[in-house]
Amino acid sequence: MRFDVDSRLLHGGDYNPDQWLDYPEVLRQDLALMKKAHINTVTLGVFAWSALEPEEGHFTFDWLDRVFEDVNAMGGNVILATPSGARPQWLSEKYPEVNRVDADLRRHTHGFRHDHCYSSPVYRKYVARIDAELAKRYGNNPALAMWHVSNEFSGECYCDLCQAQWRAWLRRKYGSLKALNDAWLMAFWSGTYTDWDQIKTPNNLGSTKVHGMALDWKRFVTDRTIDFFDAEVKVLRAANPAVPVTTNFMAEGPGHDFIPLEGIDYAEFAKHVDVVSWDAYPQWNNNFEPLAETAMKTAFVHDTFYGLKHQPFLVMESTPSRVNSPVAKAKRPGVHALSSFQQVAHGSEGSLYFQIRQARANSEKFHSAVIGHDGSADSRVFREVAAYGARLAAIDGVRNTTREARVAIVYDWQSLWAQKREAAFGRDRKKYFQTLQDHYAYFWAHDIPVAMVPSDQDFSQYDLVIAPMLYVMTPTLMQRLTAHVQGGGTLVSSYFTGIVDPTDTVYLNGWPRPLQALFGIRLLELDSLYEGEHNALTFEGARFETTQFNQVLESTGATTLGTYQQDFYQGSPALTVNAVGDGFAYYIAPRTGRDFLFTLYKQLAQRLDLRSTLVTTPNPAVSVQARHGQAATTYFVMNMSEQAQAVTTAKATTDVESGQAVPAGSLELAPYAVRVLRA
Repeated sequence: MRFDVDSRLLHGGDYNPDQWLDYPEVLRQDLALMKKAHINTVTLGVFAWSALEPEEGHFTFDWLDRVFEDVNAMGGNVILATPSGARPQWLSEKYPEVNRVDADLRRHTHGFRHDHCYSSPVYRKYVARIDAELAKRYGNNPALAMWHVSNEFSGECYCDLCQAQWRAWLRRKYGSLKALNDAWLMAFWSGTYTDWDQIKTPNNLGSTKVHGMALDWKRFVTDRTIDFFDAEVKVLRAANPAVPVTTNFMAEGPGHDFIPLEGIDYAEFAKHVDVVSWDAYPQWNNNFEPLAETAMKTAFVHDTFYGLKHQPFLVMESTPSRVNSPVAKAKRPGVHALSSFQQVAHGSEGSLYFQIRQARANSEKFHSAVIGHDGSADSRVFREVAAYGARLAAIDGVRNTTREARVAIVYDWQSLWAQKREAAFGRDRKKYFQTLQDHYAYFWAHDIPVAMVPSDQDFSQYDLVIAPMLYVMTPTLMQRLTAHVQGGGTLVSSYFTGIVDPTDTVYLNGWPRPLQALFGIRLLELDSLYEGEHNALTFEGARFETTQFNQVLESTGATTLGTYQQDFYQGSPALTVNAVGDGFAYYIAPRTGRDFLFTLYKQLAQRLDLRSTLVTTPNPAVSVQARHGQAATTYFVMNMSEQAQAVTTAKATTDVESGQAVPAGSLELAPYAVRVLRA
């Protein structure tokens, strides 16, 4: 189901009039300021349960009715949230079972959002009731564009109800205690189960060292979360099945690392939403990396969420300036439009903010908003939001256009979880998603689009498939990767690939035979280095430093392209390629810097003719991204730096905003500037 209520790019975000019901003059001011800011979409009701049902069974919808009337009058869209992300006080007090139990087996009291039990029948009953009331009242309202189910699903519950669900889930999966004991190797440390009731949640007072259990627990938490989501969706669909549903996914950050949230398998969750949406809070203008590096990391996450369904997504939350973080640095003038256009360039159907009016108290009162504490249209932030909104309104023909790529990077939450759980080699040293970013960086710097592909999706349409550190492997996945190469594709993989099966059990008798045949190598041992220790490899006449992990291997048919330079494995293969059918499989044995990866991918890009379709010589400080429609391609040319930059275009285009012709040749860009061109 597509989210295509109209052709406009969406501009707006979270609006919380329930927090201002005693300030009617503020609500009147909001409407006027939203029009000035070219706001066309508001998200309502995210944390409004206590305003909607202040007492059990007593519903107050008058204030929400008025907002719907106002949005309809201005020709806008409403994204209406179900309020299950933050339950009311009366519900927590009357029914304590709705409150989550933590990993120390302590029952929480009321006091925070996202702290409810997904298994509680009582909680599900009251959520279904408020959802039904909302769906009955607003499900066919012309302003309703989409349902926003709950908010930022996350966390785990260890209560007796969840423990019962956990045992039932394991019974369905394994069928017998023997199968479960074998899968988890419960004979280790004399842990064999003899009764299903002996199985507890992997809490801090019990078992936390059984890796198969830990991996299954993550899968169970994902399934419980999705089951709760599906229960809400069922109620909403009953009122009007034509309204699409979403929930806002998240990324870890802000900080040095900016990666998708690790706790839930979003690849699985995405199968249950109509539109993927996510909350984008990178830390722009920081002091630990160039702006282009922040932009690359953010682009990686955008492309990851696009790749979940291979269709346009929606940035549900972002900020026009400060993020609610320890530093909370303001975006520099021009960066708001730059970062927001980047969202659209990578597939978002618009830019939404948290929030429209800045909170007057509590934990997010200094998080930037469209309307600041001064309530003024003259603030720098408001003026930049309004200017960006006007530019969005001038851009047509972008909604429902797609991204196209010949390069895919494969990622897998199961491999992430298993590697993070394994203490050997350091849980925090493996950096799975960050390693994928390092592989992504070459293509982003050279304006070559990349599809981020979950491991269960089809690889056949891509010329180059990159799958490093694919730690958890099934025989089926091995076969699919082999078929891709045999059919003429190029595959790149690395150390920590194909080490365990889906129970997190190591493959015995050496590396799996299908992988040995695919890569033409045999793995010998893994050398893990202390911080500050290095080896080196030579490739293409250059020397590259290795760090942290050096896989030692021998060739059984592959061609050696690079060799280690020191230690007991000096002279042995560090980079190999194996011809299989009509394609090639590359294996990178050590962890390297981006300098090596850039050299390798430059060679592969030349062989496969991977290049930008707009610029002749890419500028690493300028990102060029494309969205393709049936009649034309729209290019976003974005200067990701504080200095003026230039690129040379290979073909004539038209400036989408001004309608002026732009001849092929040099294109000058002021600091943070964005040009939207169409060919």
